[in-house]
Amino acid sequence: MQRRTFLAASLAAVAGSAVLGWRWWPQGRQPVLLSARDNQRGEHFAVGYTLAGEQLFATQVTERCHDICVHPSLPLAVFTGRRPSIESYLIDLQTGRLVQTVVTPSNRHFQGHAVFDHSGERLYSTENDTDEPGRGVIGVWQLDTAQRLQRVDDLSSHGVGPHQLLWMPDGETLVVANGGIRTESGSREELNLDAMEPSLVLMNTQGECLSKEFLADTMNSIRHLAVADDGTVIAVQQYQGALTERIDLLAIKRPQQALQVFPVAEAQRSKMQQYAASVAIHNELRLVAMTAPRGGRLFIWDLDSAELRLDAPFPDCAGVVASTEGFVVTTGVGRCRAYDCHSDSIRMQALNLPAGLWDNHALLV
Repeated sequence: MQRRTFLAASLAAVAGSAVLGWRWWPQGRQPVLLSARDNQRGEHFAVGYTLAGEQLFATQVTERCHDICVHPSLPLAVFTGRRPSIESYLIDLQTGRLVQTVVTPSNRHFQGHAVFDHSGERLYSTENDTDEPGRGVIGVWQLDTAQRLQRVDDLSSHGVGPHQLLWMPDGETLVVANGGIRTESGSREELNLDAMEPSLVLMNTQGECLSKEFLADTMNSIRHLAVADDGTVIAVQQYQGALTERIDLLAIKRPQQALQVFPVAEAQRSKMQQYAASVAIHNELRLVAMTAPRGGRLFIWDLDSAELRLDAPFPDCAGVVASTEGFVVTTGVGRCRAYDCHSDSIRMQALNLPAGLWDNHALLV
């Protein structure tokens, strides 16, 4: 398929599904890729681009951001501060206006991820308690009538160093990746590598722990998550030990089953350099994609059979997000890419987005 034909088909297909539910999005508008991005001077921005390369906004922010979560019915998104940031940013997606700089309480810092609940009334953010370093906190924020977030509660993450959290399909249960790494205020230095406690927790919005599971190696930090429509959870890890050790970096928790290793062949595992970054699930195609930026690889597997579908070089690949055709992947260097996964042979297309300097996560709306 010719380049323009493929890109046009991809954009049209994504537009047919990705924007459903956002009534505020203009009719006919192509879906927008949200992410954090730096410029050549190292300044930080919250950005929105169509996949065709049209910039909708690039809002400068004080601190580097990590993940993004979108309000379920209003044109608002929170660009969450990267650990150990004390700021996150509530952005108007229609104009790029900075609505609010959300600041943690003095004894907390953000850990990079947050989610709105399905009503849009509350935001849940992963945080570190700097008075009791290592105590994981889920901050609870209420969106008031002036569309500003106000702190209303703290919940325990039931672990150390929570990173990503997502909703399970019931909309009432949170799955939390407790990375197990203790840090102090204003620092990314790991203080407990000899006594890490990574865990995968299911909890409700009242703060009750419903389950808590562990991996075999305590230095295998659970970092990022993807949840399928049927409740299957994929967790990816970043190993804090030696590069020479054989450590599995993907785990899977199927409905009503225990957390277990997702089988990855040694040929792929050895390329990951003990570091898995972003992960995404394509529900319709039943695929899971993962970026390994230190190894410079993008991987795609069948979610049900674990069959390898793609092992491709991709320098400093960063965020990965499902699109109708397959996946869109951002990068710290070079061009972002789209992958059409509808045929046995996965096709790649470079996107007309600004090259490089994209951060770890991306979201399509």
